[in-house]
Amino acid sequence: MIDRLMPPGLKSPLDFSLRLPAFEIATLKNGVQVYQVNGGAEDVIKIDWVFEAGNVFEDKNSVAAATRELINSGTSNKSAYDISNQFEYYGAYYSTAGFSENAVITVNSLTKHIGDLLPVVREILTDAVFSEDEVALYKQNRIQRLKVYLKKSEFLADRLVNEALFGADHPYGRKVEIEDIEKIDRDNLIAFYKSYFQEGNCRIFVSGKFTEKVVSLLNEFFGDLKFTPKKKITPVALHPMKEKVLHRVVNKEGVQGAIRLARKFPVLTDPDYKPALVLNTLLGGYFGSRLMSNIREEKGYTYGIYSYIQHYPDLGVWQVATEAGRDVAEAAIEESFKEMRVLCETKVQDDELKLVKNYMLGKRLASLDGPFKVMERIKGLVLNDVDQSFFEETVEVIKRVTADQLQELAVRYLQREAFYNVLVI
Repeated sequence: MIDRLMPPGLKSPLDFSLRLPAFEIATLKNGVQVYQVNGGAEDVIKIDWVFEAGNVFEDKNSVAAATRELINSGTSNKSAYDISNQFEYYGAYYSTAGFSENAVITVNSLTKHIGDLLPVVREILTDAVFSEDEVALYKQNRIQRLKVYLKKSEFLADRLVNEALFGADHPYGRKVEIEDIEKIDRDNLIAFYKSYFQEGNCRIFVSGKFTEKVVSLLNEFFGDLKFTPKKKITPVALHPMKEKVLHRVVNKEGVQGAIRLARKFPVLTDPDYKPALVLNTLLGGYFGSRLMSNIREEKGYTYGIYSYIQHYPDLGVWQVATEAGRDVAEAAIEESFKEMRVLCETKVQDDELKLVKNYMLGKRLASLDGPFKVMERIKGLVLNDVDQSFFEETVEVIKRVTADQLQELAVRYLQREAFYNVLVI
Protein backbone atom coordinates (compact mmCIF):
# COMPACT_ATOMS: atom_id res chain seq x y z
CA MET A 1 0.00 0.00 0.00
CA ILE A 2 1.31 3.48 -0.89
CA ASP A 3 2.27 5.63 2.09
CA ARG A 4 0.62 8.97 1.24
CA LEU A 5 2.63 10.70 3.95
CA MET A 6 5.87 10.07 2.08
CA PRO A 7 6.60 12.30 -0.94
CA PRO A 8 7.80 10.54 -4.10
CA GLY A 9 11.50 10.61 -4.79
CA LEU A 10 12.98 13.20 -7.11
CA LYS A 11 14.17 12.01 -10.49
CA SER A 12 16.38 13.96 -12.85
CA PRO A 13 15.21 14.30 -16.46
CA LEU A 14 18.64 12.92 -17.37
CA ASP A 15 17.45 9.60 -15.96
CA PHE A 16 14.27 9.52 -18.04
CA SER A 17 13.98 7.00 -20.83
CA LEU A 18 12.11 8.92 -23.51
CA ARG A 19 10.65 6.94 -26.39
CA LEU A 20 8.30 8.08 -29.09
CA PRO A 21 4.97 6.23 -28.63
CA ALA A 22 4.00 3.70 -31.25
CA PHE A 23 1.88 4.76 -34.20
CA GLU A 24 0.10 2.89 -36.97
CA ILE A 25 0.07 3.35 -40.72
CA ALA A 26 -2.84 2.43 -42.96
CA THR A 27 -2.89 2.67 -46.76
CA LEU A 28 -5.91 3.84 -48.70
CA LYS A 29 -6.99 2.26 -52.00
CA ASN A 30 -5.06 4.88 -53.96
CA GLY A 31 -1.85 4.37 -52.00
CA VAL A 32 -2.17 7.37 -49.69
CA GLN A 33 -0.67 6.62 -46.28
CA VAL A 34 -2.64 7.43 -43.13
CA TYR A 35 -0.51 7.87 -39.99
CA GLN A 36 -2.46 7.28 -36.77
CA VAL A 37 -1.95 8.04 -33.09
CA ASN A 38 -4.96 6.75 -31.18
CA GLY A 39 -5.36 7.79 -27.56
CA GLY A 40 -6.51 10.40 -25.11
CA ALA A 41 -9.43 10.61 -22.71
CA GLU A 42 -11.78 12.79 -24.77
CA ASP A 43 -13.68 11.83 -27.93
CA VAL A 44 -11.96 14.40 -30.13
CA ILE A 45 -10.04 14.01 -33.36
CA LYS A 46 -7.63 15.99 -35.49
CA ILE A 47 -6.95 15.19 -39.15
CA ASP A 48 -4.21 16.83 -41.24
CA TRP A 49 -4.07 16.48 -45.02
CA VAL A 50 -0.51 17.42 -46.01
CA PHE A 51 0.13 18.21 -49.67
CA GLU A 52 3.37 18.97 -51.46
CA ALA A 53 2.04 22.36 -52.50
CA GLY A 54 4.43 24.91 -51.03
CA ASN A 55 5.91 27.90 -52.80
CA VAL A 56 8.89 25.86 -54.06
CA PHE A 57 6.51 24.32 -56.61
CA GLU A 58 4.96 27.51 -57.95
CA ASP A 59 5.86 28.96 -61.34
CA LYS A 60 4.41 32.36 -60.50
CA ASN A 61 5.08 34.26 -57.29
CA SER A 62 2.43 33.96 -54.54
CA VAL A 63 0.21 31.47 -56.42
CA ALA A 64 0.77 28.69 -53.85
CA ALA A 65 -0.35 30.87 -50.95
CA ALA A 66 -3.34 32.22 -52.84
CA THR A 67 -4.49 28.73 -53.85
CA ARG A 68 -4.20 27.46 -50.29
CA GLU A 69 -6.06 30.41 -48.79
CA LEU A 70 -8.85 30.32 -51.40
CA ILE A 71 -9.31 26.57 -51.60
CA ASN A 72 -12.29 26.75 -49.24
CA SER A 73 -13.79 29.86 -50.83
CA GLY A 74 -16.55 27.95 -52.57
CA THR A 75 -17.43 24.93 -54.70
CA SER A 76 -20.04 24.34 -57.41
CA ASN A 77 -22.66 23.68 -54.72
CA LYS A 78 -21.43 25.63 -51.69
CA SER A 79 -20.36 29.20 -51.06
CA ALA A 80 -17.54 30.11 -48.68
CA TYR A 81 -20.23 30.95 -46.13
CA ASP A 82 -21.91 27.55 -46.57
CA ILE A 83 -18.61 25.74 -46.00
CA SER A 84 -17.76 27.79 -42.93
CA ASN A 85 -21.27 27.38 -41.55
CA GLN A 86 -21.16 23.60 -41.91
CA PHE A 87 -18.00 23.30 -39.83
CA GLU A 88 -19.37 25.75 -37.28
CA TYR A 89 -22.66 23.83 -37.02
CA TYR A 90 -20.76 20.77 -35.78
CA GLY A 91 -18.49 22.79 -33.49
CA ALA A 92 -15.51 21.89 -35.66
CA TYR A 93 -12.52 23.96 -36.67
CA TYR A 94 -11.11 24.08 -40.20
CA SER A 95 -7.79 25.76 -41.02
CA THR A 96 -4.99 25.82 -43.57
CA ALA A 97 -1.28 26.46 -43.16
CA GLY A 98 1.52 26.90 -45.65
CA PHE A 99 5.24 26.21 -45.63
CA SER A 100 8.02 26.26 -48.21
CA GLU A 101 7.39 22.68 -49.31
CA ASN A 102 3.95 21.81 -47.96
CA ALA A 103 0.39 23.00 -47.55
CA VAL A 104 -1.75 21.61 -44.73
CA ILE A 105 -5.52 21.37 -44.36
CA THR A 106 -6.60 20.64 -40.78
CA VAL A 107 -9.92 19.68 -39.23
CA ASN A 108 -10.46 19.48 -35.46
CA SER A 109 -13.76 17.96 -34.39
CA LEU A 110 -15.65 15.77 -31.97
CA THR A 111 -15.05 12.24 -33.21
CA LYS A 112 -18.76 11.53 -33.59
CA HIS A 113 -19.12 14.31 -36.18
CA ILE A 114 -16.14 13.51 -38.40
CA GLY A 115 -18.29 11.42 -40.76
CA ASP A 116 -20.41 14.51 -41.49
CA LEU A 117 -17.36 16.69 -42.18
CA LEU A 118 -15.22 14.46 -44.40
CA PRO A 119 -17.58 14.91 -47.39
CA VAL A 120 -17.08 18.67 -47.10
CA VAL A 121 -13.29 18.27 -47.17
CA ARG A 122 -13.61 15.99 -50.19
CA GLU A 123 -15.71 18.62 -51.94
CA ILE A 124 -13.06 21.26 -51.19
CA LEU A 125 -10.34 19.02 -52.64
CA THR A 126 -12.25 18.04 -55.78
CA ASP A 127 -14.53 20.93 -56.67
CA ALA A 128 -13.10 24.28 -55.55
CA VAL A 129 -14.13 26.91 -58.11
CA PHE A 130 -12.05 29.99 -57.19
CA SER A 131 -14.71 32.44 -58.26
CA GLU A 132 -13.61 35.75 -59.76
CA ASP A 133 -15.27 37.66 -56.92
CA GLU A 134 -13.43 35.67 -54.24
CA VAL A 135 -10.10 36.03 -56.08
CA ALA A 136 -10.58 39.79 -56.42
CA LEU A 137 -11.46 40.13 -52.72
CA TYR A 138 -8.45 38.04 -51.72
CA LYS A 139 -6.09 40.15 -53.83
CA GLN A 140 -7.50 43.35 -52.36
CA ASN A 141 -7.07 42.11 -48.79
CA ARG A 142 -3.64 40.59 -49.43
CA ILE A 143 -2.34 43.80 -51.00
CA GLN A 144 -3.62 45.79 -48.04
CA ARG A 145 -1.92 43.42 -45.58
CA LEU A 146 1.33 43.60 -47.54
CA LYS A 147 1.27 47.40 -47.47
CA VAL A 148 0.98 47.24 -43.69
CA TYR A 149 3.78 44.67 -43.38
CA LEU A 150 6.09 46.71 -45.62
CA LYS A 151 6.11 49.37 -42.91
CA LYS A 152 7.27 46.90 -40.24
CA SER A 153 11.01 46.60 -39.70
CA GLU A 154 10.81 42.96 -38.58
CA PHE A 155 9.04 41.92 -41.81
CA LEU A 156 11.60 43.74 -43.93
CA ALA A 157 14.48 42.23 -41.94
CA ASP A 158 13.13 38.70 -42.49
CA ARG A 159 12.87 39.35 -46.23
CA LEU A 160 16.36 40.79 -46.41
CA VAL A 161 18.05 38.00 -44.46
CA ASN A 162 16.36 35.31 -46.60
CA GLU A 163 17.44 37.09 -49.76
CA ALA A 164 20.98 37.33 -48.39
CA LEU A 165 21.15 33.64 -47.49
CA PHE A 166 19.53 32.12 -50.57
CA GLY A 167 19.46 34.72 -53.32
CA ALA A 168 16.61 36.76 -54.77
CA ASP A 169 15.73 34.06 -57.33
CA HIS A 170 15.61 31.16 -54.89
CA PRO A 171 12.18 30.02 -53.58
CA TYR A 172 13.32 30.67 -50.00
CA GLY A 173 14.68 34.11 -50.86
CA ARG A 174 12.05 35.43 -53.27
CA LYS A 175 10.11 38.47 -52.15
CA VAL A 176 6.40 38.89 -52.79
CA GLU A 177 5.66 42.36 -54.16
CA ILE A 178 2.35 44.10 -54.71
CA GLU A 179 2.76 43.60 -58.47
CA ASP A 180 2.98 39.81 -57.94
CA ILE A 181 -0.37 39.76 -56.18
CA GLU A 182 -1.96 41.98 -58.83
CA LYS A 183 -0.87 39.51 -61.54
CA ILE A 184 -2.58 36.50 -59.93
CA ASP A 185 -5.60 35.31 -61.89
CA ARG A 186 -8.15 32.53 -61.57
CA ASP A 187 -6.45 30.38 -64.24
CA ASN A 188 -3.19 30.36 -62.23
CA LEU A 189 -5.01 29.11 -59.15
CA ILE A 190 -6.99 26.41 -60.95
CA ALA A 191 -3.83 25.07 -62.60
CA PHE A 192 -1.93 24.94 -59.31
CA TYR A 193 -4.95 23.41 -57.54
CA LYS A 194 -5.24 20.65 -60.12
CA SER A 195 -1.53 19.80 -60.14
CA TYR A 196 -0.80 19.97 -56.42
CA PHE A 197 -4.10 19.30 -54.65
CA GLN A 198 -6.40 17.30 -56.93
CA GLU A 199 -3.53 15.29 -58.41
CA GLY A 200 -0.82 16.07 -55.87
CA ASN A 201 1.04 14.06 -53.30
CA CYS A 202 -0.96 13.69 -50.08
CA ARG A 203 -0.30 12.21 -46.67
CA ILE A 204 -2.92 12.06 -43.92
CA PHE A 205 -2.24 12.29 -40.17
CA VAL A 206 -4.99 11.30 -37.72
CA SER A 207 -4.73 11.79 -33.96
CA GLY A 208 -7.13 11.65 -31.04
CA LYS A 209 -9.59 9.09 -29.79
CA PHE A 210 -11.22 7.19 -32.65
CA THR A 211 -12.06 3.75 -34.00
CA GLU A 212 -11.18 1.87 -37.18
CA LYS A 213 -14.32 3.38 -38.71
CA VAL A 214 -12.42 6.62 -39.27
CA VAL A 215 -9.91 4.91 -41.57
CA SER A 216 -12.82 3.30 -43.43
CA LEU A 217 -14.40 6.73 -43.88
CA LEU A 218 -11.12 8.15 -45.15
CA ASN A 219 -10.94 5.30 -47.63
CA GLU A 220 -14.51 5.97 -48.70
CA PHE A 221 -14.09 9.69 -49.28
CA PHE A 222 -10.45 9.96 -50.32
CA GLY A 223 -9.34 6.48 -51.44
CA ASP A 224 -10.52 7.03 -55.02
CA LEU A 225 -8.88 10.41 -55.59
CA LYS A 226 -6.06 10.68 -58.13
CA PHE A 227 -3.25 11.57 -55.78
CA THR A 228 0.23 10.98 -57.17
CA PRO A 229 3.61 9.89 -55.78
CA LYS A 230 6.00 12.38 -54.25
CA LYS A 231 6.96 15.13 -56.66
CA LYS A 232 10.59 15.93 -57.32
CA ILE A 233 11.74 19.41 -56.39
CA THR A 234 14.02 20.81 -59.08
CA PRO A 235 17.07 22.13 -57.23
CA VAL A 236 17.58 25.87 -57.53
CA ALA A 237 21.10 27.21 -57.26
CA LEU A 238 21.91 29.38 -54.27
CA HIS A 239 23.13 32.90 -54.97
CA PRO A 240 23.87 34.32 -51.52
CA MET A 241 24.87 37.92 -51.17
CA LYS A 242 28.58 38.64 -50.88
CA GLU A 243 28.03 41.59 -48.59
CA LYS A 244 27.69 40.38 -44.98
CA VAL A 245 26.73 43.60 -43.19
CA LEU A 246 23.31 44.76 -44.34
CA HIS A 247 22.11 47.74 -42.33
CA ARG A 248 19.16 49.60 -43.81
CA VAL A 249 17.16 52.65 -42.68
CA VAL A 250 13.73 52.57 -44.33
CA ASN A 251 12.01 54.83 -41.82
CA LYS A 252 14.02 57.86 -40.76
CA GLU A 253 11.67 58.36 -37.83
CA GLY A 254 11.70 54.70 -36.78
CA VAL A 255 12.38 54.06 -33.11
CA GLN A 256 13.08 50.32 -33.33
CA GLY A 257 15.48 48.19 -35.30
CA ALA A 258 14.94 44.56 -36.33
CA ILE A 259 18.09 42.46 -35.98
CA ARG A 260 18.75 39.18 -37.79
CA LEU A 261 22.11 37.40 -37.55
CA ALA A 262 22.10 34.30 -39.73
CA ARG A 263 24.35 31.75 -41.37
CA LYS A 264 23.95 28.56 -43.35
CA PHE A 265 24.05 25.31 -41.37
CA PRO A 266 24.08 21.59 -42.28
CA VAL A 267 20.89 19.56 -42.74
CA LEU A 268 19.25 17.81 -39.78
CA THR A 269 20.79 14.43 -40.72
CA ASP A 270 24.32 15.87 -40.33
CA PRO A 271 26.21 14.59 -37.25
CA ASP A 272 26.60 18.15 -35.98
CA TYR A 273 22.87 18.88 -35.97
CA LYS A 274 21.83 17.13 -32.74
CA PRO A 275 24.62 18.47 -30.48
CA ALA A 276 24.15 21.91 -32.06
CA LEU A 277 20.61 21.91 -30.66
CA VAL A 278 22.17 21.97 -27.18
CA LEU A 279 24.62 24.72 -28.14
CA ASN A 280 21.77 26.75 -29.63
CA THR A 281 19.73 26.40 -26.44
CA LEU A 282 22.70 27.69 -24.45
CA LEU A 283 23.11 30.62 -26.81
CA GLY A 284 19.51 31.75 -27.24
CA GLY A 285 17.08 28.84 -27.22
CA TYR A 286 15.28 29.45 -23.92
CA PHE A 287 14.47 32.25 -21.48
CA GLY A 288 17.59 31.67 -19.37
CA SER A 289 19.97 31.65 -22.35
CA ARG A 290 23.18 33.64 -22.66
CA LEU A 291 21.63 36.12 -25.08
CA MET A 292 18.54 36.65 -22.94
CA SER A 293 20.50 37.01 -19.70
CA ASN A 294 22.87 39.57 -21.18
CA ILE A 295 20.88 41.60 -23.69
CA ARG A 296 17.46 41.54 -21.99
CA GLU A 297 18.09 41.06 -18.29
CA GLU A 298 21.42 42.86 -17.83
CA LYS A 299 21.48 45.48 -20.60
CA GLY A 300 17.73 46.00 -21.09
CA TYR A 301 18.17 46.44 -24.86
CA THR A 302 15.19 44.24 -25.83
CA TYR A 303 12.10 42.50 -24.51
CA GLY A 304 13.28 39.19 -25.93
CA ILE A 305 16.02 37.67 -28.05
CA TYR A 306 16.19 34.12 -29.34
CA SER A 307 18.27 31.90 -31.57
CA TYR A 308 17.07 28.87 -33.50
CA ILE A 309 18.13 26.36 -36.13
CA GLN A 310 15.75 26.12 -39.07
CA HIS A 311 16.02 23.22 -41.47
CA TYR A 312 15.08 22.82 -45.13
CA PRO A 313 15.41 19.70 -47.30
CA ASP A 314 18.90 20.56 -48.55
CA LEU A 315 20.33 22.94 -45.95
CA GLY A 316 19.77 24.60 -42.63
CA VAL A 317 19.97 28.11 -41.17
CA TRP A 318 21.19 29.18 -37.73
CA GLN A 319 19.72 32.54 -36.79
CA VAL A 320 19.51 35.06 -33.96
CA ALA A 321 16.45 37.33 -34.04
CA THR A 322 15.36 40.29 -31.95
CA GLU A 323 14.06 43.85 -32.06
CA ALA A 324 15.81 46.61 -30.11
CA GLY A 325 15.58 50.38 -29.69
CA ARG A 326 17.18 52.32 -32.50
CA ASP A 327 19.84 53.84 -30.24
CA VAL A 328 20.94 50.47 -28.83
CA ALA A 329 20.43 48.19 -31.85
CA GLU A 330 24.09 48.13 -32.89
CA ALA A 331 25.13 47.57 -29.28
CA ALA A 332 22.74 44.59 -29.15
CA ILE A 333 24.41 43.17 -32.26
CA GLU A 334 27.85 43.54 -30.70
CA GLU A 335 26.71 41.85 -27.48
CA SER A 336 25.23 38.96 -29.51
CA PHE A 337 28.54 38.35 -31.24
CA LYS A 338 30.29 38.71 -27.88
CA GLU A 339 28.22 35.82 -26.47
CA MET A 340 29.13 33.70 -29.49
CA ARG A 341 32.79 34.50 -28.93
CA VAL A 342 32.56 33.54 -25.25
CA LEU A 343 31.13 30.14 -26.21
CA CYS A 344 34.07 29.69 -28.57
CA GLU A 345 36.69 30.66 -26.00
CA THR A 346 35.31 29.30 -22.73
CA LYS A 347 33.83 25.91 -21.88
CA VAL A 348 30.35 25.97 -20.40
CA GLN A 349 30.22 25.14 -16.69
CA ASP A 350 28.71 21.85 -15.55
CA ASP A 351 25.81 23.45 -13.67
CA GLU A 352 24.68 25.50 -16.65
CA LEU A 353 25.01 22.56 -19.02
CA LYS A 354 22.98 20.35 -16.69
CA LEU A 355 20.27 23.02 -16.47
CA VAL A 356 20.06 23.26 -20.26
CA LYS A 357 19.93 19.49 -20.66
CA ASN A 358 17.15 19.21 -18.07
CA TYR A 359 15.21 21.96 -19.84
CA MET A 360 15.55 20.32 -23.26
CA LEU A 361 14.58 16.87 -21.99
CA GLY A 362 11.65 18.36 -20.10
CA LYS A 363 10.45 20.04 -23.29
CA ARG A 364 10.65 16.77 -25.16
CA LEU A 365 8.79 14.98 -22.40
CA ALA A 366 6.04 17.62 -22.58
CA SER A 367 5.87 17.17 -26.36
CA LEU A 368 4.70 13.59 -25.79
CA ASP A 369 1.74 14.63 -23.63
CA GLY A 370 -1.34 13.48 -25.53
CA PRO A 371 -2.03 12.19 -29.04
CA PHE A 372 -2.05 15.61 -30.74
CA LYS A 373 1.44 16.52 -29.51
CA VAL A 374 2.79 13.04 -30.27
CA MET A 375 1.45 13.32 -33.82
CA GLU A 376 3.21 16.66 -34.29
CA ARG A 377 6.48 14.89 -33.49
CA ILE A 378 5.70 12.02 -35.86
CA LYS A 379 4.57 14.36 -38.61
CA GLY A 380 7.85 16.27 -38.35
CA LEU A 381 9.83 13.05 -38.77
CA VAL A 382 7.73 11.81 -41.70
CA LEU A 383 7.81 15.08 -43.61
CA ASN A 384 11.57 15.35 -43.14
CA ASP A 385 12.15 11.76 -44.29
CA VAL A 386 13.79 10.59 -41.07
CA ASP A 387 12.74 7.55 -39.07
CA GLN A 388 11.54 7.21 -35.49
CA SER A 389 15.05 6.58 -34.19
CA PHE A 390 15.91 10.24 -34.85
CA PHE A 391 13.92 11.26 -31.76
CA GLU A 392 15.59 8.71 -29.47
CA GLU A 393 19.04 9.49 -30.86
CA THR A 394 18.51 13.20 -30.23
CA VAL A 395 17.56 12.47 -26.63
CA GLU A 396 20.72 10.43 -26.14
CA VAL A 397 22.89 13.15 -27.67
CA ILE A 398 21.37 15.74 -25.34
CA LYS A 399 22.16 13.49 -22.35
CA ARG A 400 25.74 12.70 -23.36
CA VAL A 401 27.13 15.78 -25.12
CA THR A 402 30.06 17.32 -23.27
CA ALA A 403 31.30 20.86 -22.71
CA ASP A 404 34.35 20.09 -24.87
CA GLN A 405 32.16 18.99 -27.78
CA LEU A 406 30.03 22.11 -27.51
CA GLN A 407 33.09 24.35 -27.52
CA GLU A 408 34.36 22.59 -30.65
CA LEU A 409 31.00 23.18 -32.31
CA ALA A 410 31.03 26.83 -31.30
CA VAL A 411 34.46 27.31 -32.85
CA ARG A 412 33.20 25.67 -36.03
CA TYR A 413 29.89 27.51 -36.43
CA LEU A 414 29.78 30.65 -34.28
CA GLN A 415 32.42 32.70 -36.03
CA ARG A 416 31.29 36.26 -36.68
CA GLU A 417 32.49 36.36 -40.27
CA ALA A 418 30.15 33.47 -41.21
CA PHE A 419 27.02 35.39 -40.23
CA TYR A 420 24.97 37.87 -42.18
CA ASN A 421 24.48 40.94 -40.00
CA VAL A 422 21.08 42.43 -40.84
CA LEU A 423 19.61 45.53 -39.19
CA VAL A 424 16.50 47.27 -40.51
CA ILE A 425 15.17 50.45 -38.91
